[in-house]
Amino acid sequence: MKGQISASMMCADLLNMERDIRLMEKHHVELLHCDVMDRHFVPNLMMFPDMINRIAEVTQTPLDVHLMVEDPASILPSLKLREGDYVSLHAESTVHLQRALAAIRARGWKPALALNPATPLCMIEELLPDFDMLLLMTVNPGYSGQKLIPQCLDKITRARKLLDDAGYAATPIEVDGNCSLENTPKMMAAGAEIIVAGSSSVFDKRLGVEEGVKALRRSMGQA
Repeated sequence: MKGQISASMMCADLLNMERDIRLMEKHHVELLHCDVMDRHFVPNLMMFPDMINRIAEVTQTPLDVHLMVEDPASILPSLKLREGDYVSLHAESTVHLQRALAAIRARGWKPALALNPATPLCMIEELLPDFDMLLLMTVNPGYSGQKLIPQCLDKITRARKLLDDAGYAATPIEVDGNCSLENTPKMMAAGAEIIVAGSSSVFDKRLGVEEGVKALRRSMGQA
């Protein structure tokens, strides 16, 4: 599990999405990260369910759908995903968090729990059996191109210890936000296993997609 890439498709060329998907397949990128934003929970609008459903139709690469929306359970019926695809929702987005995670699992998808940078880890303690991945935001959600919030590195370490001590060593930690070639090794050293790769690595326009993936693999010690 350690050292997986989840390519942030909101950073892909939206006019050439299938081309970028094929490049992800060519380089064996493990997951395609699809952000859903409603301009309420976060100040942006991105990746409607129909677009994500179409991506699911044209690739066998597992999807990693990140719901940055109010009332995330209301989005689930609009998604047509495959068994085993990840769907993450934010602890801050609904008061019925356990119910929403259970609804994801009932559809055959893998529920994941996401936390904003300022949300304390104690929010996950009553939900450990209910999610298959912990997504830690290392920037405030809503936009690509932000800078890493430094204290999030220690949060990754504490989250890994919390999961391990509670008997959930197999639950991976995903990190999302400024996963650059410089920051990724630090994130992995802290305990991150899945890297959401966007404009600071895989989709860095200065590198191009293919060189971006190769450079990120090198930074992850996978050259």
